[in-house]
Amino acid sequence: MKAKPKPKPRTKPRTKPRARKRTPKVAPAPRGARLRAELAVERLKAIYPAACELDHTGPYQLLIATILSAQTTDRSVNSVSPELFRRYPTAHDLAAADPAEVEGIIKPTGFFRAKTRAIIAAARALVERFGGEVPPRMEDLVTIPGIGRKTANVILGVGFDIPGFAVDTHVTRLSNLLKLTNSRDPVKIEAQVTKLVPAEEWTGLSLRLILHGRRVCVARRPRCEECVLGDFCPSSNIRSTIKSGGGARAATG
Repeated sequence: MKAKPKPKPRTKPRTKPRARKRTPKVAPAPRGARLRAELAVERLKAIYPAACELDHTGPYQLLIATILSAQTTDRSVNSVSPELFRRYPTAHDLAAADPAEVEGIIKPTGFFRAKTRAIIAAARALVERFGGEVPPRMEDLVTIPGIGRKTANVILGVGFDIPGFAVDTHVTRLSNLLKLTNSRDPVKIEAQVTKLVPAEEWTGLSLRLILHGRRVCVARRPRCEECVLGDFCPSSNIRSTIKSGGGARAATG
């Protein structure tokens, strides 16, 4: 009898090497964007404070007020927040609140049922995961219900004095009109604009763009003739040149 051939040793199937995660590249900002950003910082700083128009005391109140500000005005939020924070002065209090009572307080802000669920869920997350305190880190803030990157940047910048560039509809619109960016994606806008100005200017520039968008560069009818950025804004109906030193430098590129 012929001897049976010995079975070949099993070999482990070859596996493809795992592809390394690549950090998405940020597209370069439009030509001349750095100069325009520097001028915007300088001009807006001269006329606006680096202030959030939501009334608040401390990061907890700011976090809740910012969630309530969705789809409404800061004035509307400010009209209900004193009573809300009187009744629920801490995250522990709000986490245990009766939703019906909260709804009755915040009803003037609109979408009050959804907002009630959101702020109670946020308060519970603060209690369960952070001891009732608002965490001063982006990675933690975005895990809280109702908190996206925009709100987290507001909380970091205004609540903790940690540089953060919040991108809302006004910032998106003005940063495109000024050609500081070539994107309408908030994350890409944040990445591009924060490369143009020092970190200590991020919070102030964002807050001032919001104020300027509300008061002068309004969406329906921008008042270019009153705008302090009009002489270099590429979207202005005023000549887009600036004078400096011995001659003129084009700010539009």
